[in-house]
Amino acid sequence: FAFYEKIKVPAPTWCPECRFQRRLMLRNERALYKRTCSLCQKNLLALYSSDKPQPVYCADCWWSDKWDAIEYGKDYDFNQPFFQQYKELLEKVPVLNLWGWDNVNTEYASFLAHCKNVYLSFSIVIGEDVFYSYGVDKSKAIFDCFITNGSELCFENINTNRCYNTSFAINSRDCINSSFIFDCVNCQSCFLCTGLRNKSYCIGNKQYSKEEYSERVNKIYGGSYELLLRTKEEFRLLVKNTLHKFASLTNAVNCIGDEIINSKNLKDTFIAFDSENASYCWRLAGGMKDCLDISGALKSELVYEAVTAASGNYFVKFYNQFKESKNCDYCILGSSNSNLFGCIGLRNKQHCILNKQYTKESFDKLRTKIIDHMNSMPYVDKKGRIYKYGEFFPPELSPFSYNETVAQEYFPLTKEQALEQGYSWKDPEERNIQITLKSEQLPDNIKDVDDSILNQIIECQHASSVALAKGDQGKCNDQCTTAFKIIPQELEFYRKMNLPLPRLCPNCRHYQRIKQRNPLKLWHRKCMCQGARTNADLTPTNAEKIAYQNTVAHSHGNQPCLNEFETTYSPDRPEIVYCEQCYQQEVV
Repeated sequence: FAFYEKIKVPAPTWCPECRFQRRLMLRNERALYKRTCSLCQKNLLALYSSDKPQPVYCADCWWSDKWDAIEYGKDYDFNQPFFQQYKELLEKVPVLNLWGWDNVNTEYASFLAHCKNVYLSFSIVIGEDVFYSYGVDKSKAIFDCFITNGSELCFENINTNRCYNTSFAINSRDCINSSFIFDCVNCQSCFLCTGLRNKSYCIGNKQYSKEEYSERVNKIYGGSYELLLRTKEEFRLLVKNTLHKFASLTNAVNCIGDEIINSKNLKDTFIAFDSENASYCWRLAGGMKDCLDISGALKSELVYEAVTAASGNYFVKFYNQFKESKNCDYCILGSSNSNLFGCIGLRNKQHCILNKQYTKESFDKLRTKIIDHMNSMPYVDKKGRIYKYGEFFPPELSPFSYNETVAQEYFPLTKEQALEQGYSWKDPEERNIQITLKSEQLPDNIKDVDDSILNQIIECQHASSVALAKGDQGKCNDQCTTAFKIIPQELEFYRKMNLPLPRLCPNCRHYQRIKQRNPLKLWHRKCMCQGARTNADLTPTNAEKIAYQNTVAHSHGNQPCLNEFETTYSPDRPEIVYCEQCYQQEVV
């Protein structure tokens, strides 16, 4: 409440989880469409389908001086709710086809900053040669990874930090030349291992010589898709049966959440590093301070209720895709602005309302009157939800359907559920794709793949005849593109890393990685450590029994640990979850 008073907004009327879902409905990352630039007519890839009303410009045109969003300015009408007027403006002002800045060769990726050679990847900050990945920062040569920082030459990693030449690594850091590792730190040449610290040449947590290690790994896993599937299942069972720390927190002081690095005073926050004093946030990519309800941002301070908050903002509220701006409310898609209210697409402007220029004095007076008007004549959506000043943009203002946005990833709904809640839904567009190769026809081993694969259009396994025979056709809710191609850089990487070809399209692979992660939700639980006794009887009754026996004496002796915590492991999960103290005594 002190924060709300400091930034002069009323307390929210939606709970944190619903506010998060509402923000994500304004962020489309993976639903991409072919269309032409509305200004120069160049062919491009865009976040907006051709049936959307607003003009869509390519990056060269949008950032150029060929147009000025101030030309779309309009007078404020006190006979209409603010959000109704804003919606009308939103449908007229040109939008950027893909969001990002200071990038080179990234025409097939979005939500990027300071990147080079990025392809079908999203939410990347300072990345080079990044393919089919998400949430990558300060990394190079990354393929099919999810949340990776300061790493190089990685494949199918999830939540890793400072790793090199690793694949299928989860919740690990400072590891090199390793595969199928979970919760490992400073390990080298380890395979199918969990909870190791400062180890080398281990398989299944058992020590081997360097020669034995190479020989055994090649037998277990050597570029074969069938071997890969078996190894994945073995790794899944290994992870489930190992000891789990209640949260992934590294150098995190007074933090509650998950996947937090080098931060302090974060509450109910997920995927964050180098930040402080924040609550109810997700994907803080460094330099964030004193903020609430942020979904995607870096290097900003005193911000509230924002999605794709970008970089360099100060004292801004209720905005999307804005950067290097201050003292702005209800703004979308802009840069280097100050003192704006209800604007879209402005750059280097100040004292504007609904894209119309005012003097400082008239701006301040009108802004105050508009806030009073928003409270006396609030916007009411078709489900009867009321939006006064202090509420984020209503979902009805989003240019995207629910299943086009990130909300579908973390709060999945069926079409019927989305429509019932008042959200729009986009049915798949008809695609005239000429499949030239079924996924089941792909060679099992990468050694048997020649360069002709680059000319093939491969059917995604989720849309294949095999899936149809199992009754799965039409049930894939992962924004499946039905088909995909192998590009030269990708084939070179698979050969270098001795990896088989994928059978799923990039979108389906992305959703498979999400399913391996815990939800962005916290439960209050007790430590499951039982002292000298096994804790098999503490696993849920509806789950497979998992037993764990402590290897050393703990500070609480033979009695159960009394520590409590907030964790992303729900009470019905089968894993054995320990508090920080008990976990450290066992693992370290």
